[in-house]
Amino acid sequence: MIGAAWNLLLGFAWVVLTGDFSGRNLLAGLFFGYLVLALIQPQVPALAGHAQRLPRLIRFVGFFLKELVMANLKVSYDIVTPPWYMKPGVIAMPLKASTEFEIAFVANLISLTPGTLSLDVSDDRRVLYIHAMFLDDEPELRRSLAELERRALELFH
Repeated sequence: MIGAAWNLLLGFAWVVLTGDFSGRNLLAGLFFGYLVLALIQPQVPALAGHAQRLPRLIRFVGFFLKELVMANLKVSYDIVTPPWYMKPGVIAMPLKASTEFEIAFVANLISLTPGTLSLDVSDDRRVLYIHAMFLDDEPELRRSLAELERRALELFH
């Protein structure tokens, strides 16, 4: 979080020093600030891991968009075709997320994906109950949800 604050500060400093208050110039300042922080990261312990966060975020966004498109296509195909292929059900997924923020983030990502809906979290916060529209291949569903959780948690660690 310290790295993000410094990056924002360097971006605003770039905008002020150049005198160009456009969005494009702000993005350029944020980019140059990110490069500077990546270069000094080995010397400043508070910046540990900062340079790796942006590539992880970009990979996660690409992964989630791909999953979102595939889920939309699957649900759309089931709606358009006359015989419905859905086999709804509820599963209990063990969680690796530990904090309330991480659990809420994973649960919301699952609910954003068409065909799945987060229902509840167990009292001990170790199990997430999920309603799935297509439960015909439960091991594959569990694998894809675990992969989503793993990639989401990578953003925070």
